[in-house]
Amino acid sequence: MPHLLAPSLLSADFAELRKAVELIEESEAAWHHIDVMDGVFVPNISFGLPVIKSIRKHAKKPFDVHLMIVRPDQYINAFRDAGADHLTVHLEACPHLHRSIQAIKSAGMKAGVAINPHSPALLLEEVFADIDLVCVMSVNPGFGGQKFIERTFEKIAALKAMRSRSGSSALIEIDGGVGPDNASKIAAAGADVLVAGNSVFGADDPKAAIARLASS
Repeated sequence: MPHLLAPSLLSADFAELRKAVELIEESEAAWHHIDVMDGVFVPNISFGLPVIKSIRKHAKKPFDVHLMIVRPDQYINAFRDAGADHLTVHLEACPHLHRSIQAIKSAGMKAGVAINPHSPALLLEEVFADIDLVCVMSVNPGFGGQKFIERTFEKIAALKAMRSRSGSSALIEIDGGVGPDNASKIAAAGADVLVAGNSVFGADDPKAAIARLASS
């Protein structure tokens, strides 16, 4: 199937978030990707529940919310109420990952699991059949504008094989360092969703950049 594009609002101008959301709505992007950072799990702080709830009023496309926080379980219902459609937690932050996945689904959202660059894809073997999305961090989480880690291609291959074995229909999402130079190669390797931040909002024409990346 054609890949989906999810522009990351982390790279947008925070003073103009409504305009960024409206731009995504009018573009060929499929989702809004929203990174929530707590300054503990990752060395940065972004936006949280009140901001998501505010911008949700201006969007119809799905909110793909990526929690880069410790103890995400206690906030699952709050992010659902704020407007998350897909909620992704980090494998590294969830000691009882299966329980976290089930809680997200019970709250009525699609459940995603993210893995950091140092985490092998094999760690998802026991839960792959239960998730809707796996978010492969292709940079170290916390900041935008980093260089794509090439070994990500090996993870995509491993996850495709795991998906086949498990009978899962989980989407493979790649987050970090995605741009016009590598988007087509990443999609050809088997990625279903591309998250792009700087390559969208750092472009002279973000809407045209989205169109190029969506059709790569």
